[in-house]
Amino acid sequence: MPPVIGVDFGTTNSVVAILQPDGRVETARFAVGQAEIDVFRSVLCFWAADRGGLRHAAGPLAIDAYLEDPLASRLIMSMKSYLAQRSFGETRIFGRSFTLDALIALLLGDLFGESGPALVGARLVAGRPVRFAGDAPDDMLAEERLRAAYARAGWPEIRFALEPEAAGTRFASTLQGAATVLVGDFGGGTSDFSVLRFEPGERQRVTPLGHSGIGIAGDSFDYRIIDRVVSPLLGKNDNYTIMGKPLPIPPAWYTGFARWHRLSLMRAPKILRDIAEVARTADHPERLHHLIGLIEEEAGYSLYRAVSGVKAALSRAPGATLEFRHEGFVVEAAIDRADFEAWIAPDLARLGQAVDQALAEAGLPVEQVDRVFLTGGTSLVPAVRRLFEDRFGAAKLAGGGEFVSVAEGLALIGKSIN
Repeated sequence: MPPVIGVDFGTTNSVVAILQPDGRVETARFAVGQAEIDVFRSVLCFWAADRGGLRHAAGPLAIDAYLEDPLASRLIMSMKSYLAQRSFGETRIFGRSFTLDALIALLLGDLFGESGPALVGARLVAGRPVRFAGDAPDDMLAEERLRAAYARAGWPEIRFALEPEAAGTRFASTLQGAATVLVGDFGGGTSDFSVLRFEPGERQRVTPLGHSGIGIAGDSFDYRIIDRVVSPLLGKNDNYTIMGKPLPIPPAWYTGFARWHRLSLMRAPKILRDIAEVARTADHPERLHHLIGLIEEEAGYSLYRAVSGVKAALSRAPGATLEFRHEGFVVEAAIDRADFEAWIAPDLARLGQAVDQALAEAGLPVEQVDRVFLTGGTSLVPAVRRLFEDRFGAAKLAGGGEFVSVAEGLALIGKSIN
């Protein structure tokens, strides 16, 4: 049998899993400093080279390059979040145009190059969410772009599999008997749910019963923290004056600032000029000047890292402190878990509706679900876990392989491809 690899290209992280000849699945390892990890950050960094050329790095090397000189580089994050947005055609980076599939192909090329195993002749199974992220997402367009990106990276023939089905396939390898399983896969940009029936045996049978997906996941929770704690310190909810009349500072600026994948677009000269003009008559002009400084000086990555860290801390403790400093801008804010859970309550409600939708499509009441498998970093948020405990009971819940289960399941799915 030819080699089989599963590729989980994610909003935040990507993982490659390789099916070994003896049936074991191993994840590729990537060097980060003196350590090796099995996740590859889904980021690109570009910088100008000599004689008008352009260089790039991906994954951990991209972050290192960016932190070395953020003002002279361009960091591209959360590319997966744009796939289903028809309004995103291309972007210009240091004077060169790049389509979205071209950017993703660069990342995939470096991902495969760093993976290590000999992949010649391998079957590739790529993951995709049930629903791609974005407002009114075009799922067909998203899959076409993703397929084009793999083709550019040297993989013209691939098979797609739904990410929650892949996670469920990996979980099913631990089951001793037949079971109906609800799988919840929480990524950076989307959360997907599948109801699957697993039948054990030499050729394990997997029957999909129902699916649903929603563009709410880890990035949405980060947005709530930035929106509630950081943005007010940058002028959100303040006013400015035109001809003696007070007007609210445009809220769209803060929607863009608080979304990882939109921040790079705010470096457009017109947006920065508009912010500077509003600052002239704003209630607190220094706040808008801080906003300009964070955008111009590419400080967003450090801020997002601090926010992601405090979110993780709130999963372990009832409170945590968000600390961030950039020149004269300082954030030291204590956050209670109860407040954080109140902020994300609308997101939790929509996640619950998506779970109900998967069950409705399967035609099953909650009582007929035997097990619930949750994967992805957001599944570790206590409020998310309670959402499933309240519906199904804590005894039915299982987790594990939060960052690698999808890729491992994709490789296992590839074993059965004829």
